[in-house]
Order: sequence, then C-alpha cells, then structure tokens
Amino acid sequence: MQSGHRYRGHRANSFLPIDLNELTELRARHRTFDGAYRRTALANLGYAITVLRLFDASFFKIGILFLVLSVLLLGLAYVRARHSRHDFADRTGEEMAALYRRAIPTKGQEQAREFGRPFTTAGLDVLAVAVIVFAVEVALLALVLLV
Repeated sequence: MQSGHRYRGHRANSFLPIDLNELTELRARHRTFDGAYRRTALANLGYAITVLRLFDASFFKIGILFLVLSVLLLGLAYVRARHSRHDFADRTGEEMAALYRRAIPTKGQEQAREFGRPFTTAGLDVLAVAVIVFAVEVALLALVLLV
C-alpha cells in the first residue's frame, strides 16, 4: 500500500526522526491520540465479554450494548488514526502559513521548536465519542430499570 504522504521528503515507511526530541513528540502524540481511543475500546470489549460470560441470560442485552460500544469506539479509533497521519506530513508553504495564522501562540513556548503542524484539538472526534457514550448510557439505564 503506497502512501501519498511525505515527511521531510521521505516516504512514510522510510521516515526517521531527526533526534530524540522529535521521536518523543511522535510517541506522545501517538500514545495520547491514537492509543487512548483503542485502549478505551478494548477495555469496553473486555467488560462486554465479562458480562456475557459470567452473568445469566437476563444481562445479555447489557453485554451486547457494551460490545456495540466497543465496536463503535474502535471505528472512531480508526478514523482518528487516519487523521493523525497528516500531523507531520509535508505541506506547501501556503498551506502551512494558513495553519500558523489560525494557531493561538502558547505562552512560554515562543522560542521552542515546533513539531509538525500546529496542534488542534480533535473536537469532532470528541463530540462523536460523547454522543455515542451518552446514547449507550441512556440505553444502559433503560436496560437496568427493566431488569
């Protein structure tokens, strides 16, 4: 599978960080943004399997509900991972200038080295997770009241 992304002129698979600081930044972004979604989804999957295996048939709907939640969170984790591939990709000067004009400067970091594009929160991803979890919690409350 060939990626169209280039990182400092290198293909994605042959990219190597310049120094330890850049490697640390790459790992921190991956752990924070990509790993958190996957870990949450896998924890919900483990909880769903526990409910399905240990409790009687009256709790199966609750286990299935958590199974659906974990599948939806894994889907969002995949989408988030696709978005994060763009963080360090090379851009034209005009695209980067537009991003930097919109960025809010961080106090105390004016002279610090910049890694990748300016940081932006994953607002729509967070909103999607909030809506999904809220819907699952409402359904869970309804199922608990029925049991």
